[in-house]
Parts: sequence; structure tokens; C-alpha cells
Amino acid sequence: MMNNKYEAVIGLEVHAQLATNSKLFCGDSTLFGAAPNTHVSPITLGHPGTLPMTNKKAIEYAIKMGLACNCEIERTNYFARKNYFYPDLPKGYQISQHTTPICKGGKVKIKTAQGERYVQLNRIHLEEDAGKSIHDIDPANTCIDLNRAGTPLIEIVTEPDLFSAEEAWQYVTEIRKLVRWLNICDGNMEEGSLRCDANVSIRLKGETKLGTKVEVKNLNSIRNIKKAIEYEIDRMINEVELGNLIKQQTRSFDANNDTTFSIRDKEEANDYRYFPDPDLPEFVLEDAYIQHIEKSLPPLPEALINKYQTVFGLSNYDAAQLCDDKSTTDYYELIIQHTQSYKNVANWLLGPIRQYLNEYSLSIEGLNLPPQLLAALIQLVESGKVNFSIAATRILPVLVKTHEAPLAIAEQLQMLQVSDSNELEIWVEEAIAAMPDKVAEYKKGKKGLIGLFVGEVKKRSKGKADPKVVTQLLEEKLK
Repeated sequence: MMNNKYEAVIGLEVHAQLATNSKLFCGDSTLFGAAPNTHVSPITLGHPGTLPMTNKKAIEYAIKMGLACNCEIERTNYFARKNYFYPDLPKGYQISQHTTPICKGGKVKIKTAQGERYVQLNRIHLEEDAGKSIHDIDPANTCIDLNRAGTPLIEIVTEPDLFSAEEAWQYVTEIRKLVRWLNICDGNMEEGSLRCDANVSIRLKGETKLGTKVEVKNLNSIRNIKKAIEYEIDRMINEVELGNLIKQQTRSFDANNDTTFSIRDKEEANDYRYFPDPDLPEFVLEDAYIQHIEKSLPPLPEALINKYQTVFGLSNYDAAQLCDDKSTTDYYELIIQHTQSYKNVANWLLGPIRQYLNEYSLSIEGLNLPPQLLAALIQLVESGKVNFSIAATRILPVLVKTHEAPLAIAEQLQMLQVSDSNELEIWVEEAIAAMPDKVAEYKKGKKGLIGLFVGEVKKRSKGKADPKVVTQLLEEKLK
């Protein structure tokens, strides 16, 4: 009843840690996993008299994301100081962008139960990350690791244009896929490379005015984003139904019991006292520079899915599956340089190859199978020299390990299909003789039993019998 009465309105702020080698304003390493406080310098630590210098690669990565999201790229940019106290913010302020985000507007396509639609973006801006407070090492003290301080981030801010936890889940999934596709962020939420803040409000259905929003901070998994928003929507509806006012506040998510809890009253933008950073001059982006970056962008998933359907004749499902991960797409593109069997290549990647990777806990990058060899194996099946099952289960594992020619492996394993009618006829007659009751049933009209006979021949031939020829012989003899 309550869900029919109210609707949720959600805006998301996704922080993506850019995959640069050095920090946003100094040369300190951004490598994850180092000993605490080893990737620091006087600039990272905010010592007096130190001067920052902007990382050009971070600007390039931000522009890439903006172009991929159909944003307007701001030509004249500057950084501002955002003043607030965190124990792991060394300078006492964060360098960010305020009135001039590097990317304005934009949109990201999501798929929902109602179909596809675009989520409208407000902005994408650059900023530096804070350090990390660690509460579970010393029972009496909070430990501070400043390795992450100064790491470049882009903050991707939506309009209040999401209306359910499911839509938020779909959106963050697309953002993670996109930053990985562009190779600007590894998207690893467990390591903090991608984090999300959710601004959630509710209103009566039919109203246009936004309700009081609550921000849930630092959601570090897509599952937690969905659960936190679901909980917060229910909590706010219950508060309103009880006659209570929603407080504008910042909350955190407890993954142990899937609830949120208040951590502070929400600050407004003027509480941060933004002003242009006096140590960093504005930077101006020329059209030629932006065009150069645009030309370097890889084909995006949406365009490739359309190409695979219209040019290669793949189904929407197969095309989308191939484009779900850029490494898989890249491998597919390499294979089809050696064969035009576009559909069969897709079937192999989404079938036997995926099964092999899952079995050995490998990524597509760890497969170590030259694309021309997989193309040759696919062509071996198409030629009728080996059947698909044998190729997938017997030849493929050997091929991955040895990189020998698929035909040579098939010969060594004695797996080449037998099409000689004399040899096949012996196996067919043996199969028929072994199942007289099934022969009688077949002759009474149970034509589906032909598969049982084919399977018996396959067993007797140890997989070497050509199933097409076997089927023809069986149909002739069973008449």
C-alpha cells in the first residue's frame, strides 16, 4: 500500500579512482596495497610552502569519461578548495572543482524492467581523495593511512533521476562497466576504487516537489548500494506515516544487518566555504586536444552491440554478453580476423571458453590461447572433421596447454570423425541390435528415439562417428 502511495527519488554520486600512476597534484605513487604512509611526500602531507602541480593524465581520463557520457566539456577550468575537517585529510581542505566542473550534463543508458532509458547526469568533476581512517587495528585508537590522500578521482553526479533501488543498481553497474571499458579505473569496489553516495528522498506519487533528502555515504559494493537504498526508502516512508519529519542528514550503511544509521547533520555547499585554489592556475582545454582524446576512445559497448546485431547477425543477448566485458570483446575482435563465422565464434566464447575459464578460475586475459588457434578449432568443427562436443571437452584443454594445431591434436587423440559408411554401418547395426525394444517403439511412431540410437553409436565409436551420416543410416535401416 505504501509503495503505491509514495515514490522514491534518488541521485547518485559515484567516485571513481583514476588509474594514473601518480597522484593528482604530485608524483607520489597511487599503487594499492603498499605499507601505510609510504606513498607520501611533503605535498601529500600538506606541508607549508609546498606547491601542487596538476596531473595531465587525470585531466585526459576525466575528458574520456565525459565524452563517453555525452557531456559538454568545459574549456576553462579551475580548482577550488573545499574546507572541512576530516582526520585523514592532511591539508584540512580538499582540492576539488566547484562552479566549473570539467564535464557538464550528459547521460548514461540503463536497462530496467520497463525497458531502456537514459539517466541524466548533472556533472563530472575532478578532485583529490582523502586518506583512510582504520578503526580495527588498535582497540583504543584510530590509525591513519595517508597513501590514498591526493589520489585523483572523478565524481560522477546524476540529476535526481533514479526512482528505485533496482535502477540505482543498474546505473552503478553501467558506470563500473564504462570506466573499466575506457581503462581509466579498475572499478574494484572492495579496494575503494569505486565508491558511491546515494541521495534518497520520497514524495507522494504525482507530486513534482522533491522531498527532504538523506545522503547515505561510502557504499562500497553494488549489492550494498541496492540494500541501503531499499532500507532507506522503507525507513523514510515509515517516518512519514508516523507523522514525523524527515531530517536532512548524512547516514552510513551497516552491512552486518543491512540498515543505515545517522552520522551527522547534512552540510550545505556554503558550509564548505569554496574558493579558487590560489596555488593552482586555471587550465584551458583546446578543441584540438579534446578532439585528439575523442579519436583515441575505443568503440563503446552500445555501438558494438548494434554492429554485432546488424552486421554480424548476432542476437541481442549474444551481442550484449560479448560486450559486457571489454577483454571479451577485444578477444572476439581478434578471433574474427581469422574467420567470418561470427555466430560460431560467439557461441564458443559464451559456451566452452566461458566454462573453461570458470573451471580454472581464469579471466579472459589469463586464457593464453592465440586467437588464430581458436579460429582454427572452430573451422575444424565446421568442416565436420571433429564434432563440437569432442572439440570442446577433449581438444580445447590440450590446445590451451600446447598451442599445437587443432588438427594435429585431433589426429593424436584419434578424434577425427569417421564418415566412411562401411565402418559407420557396423556401429549402427550394433546399436540397433542392442535395443530391440526401442526399435519396436520407433517403428510404432516414436521417432524421437532416433537420438537414443545416435547416442549409442557415438558411445560405440568413442565420439568419432559423424552424427549427420549416422542419423541418415539409422533412418534408412530402421525403416
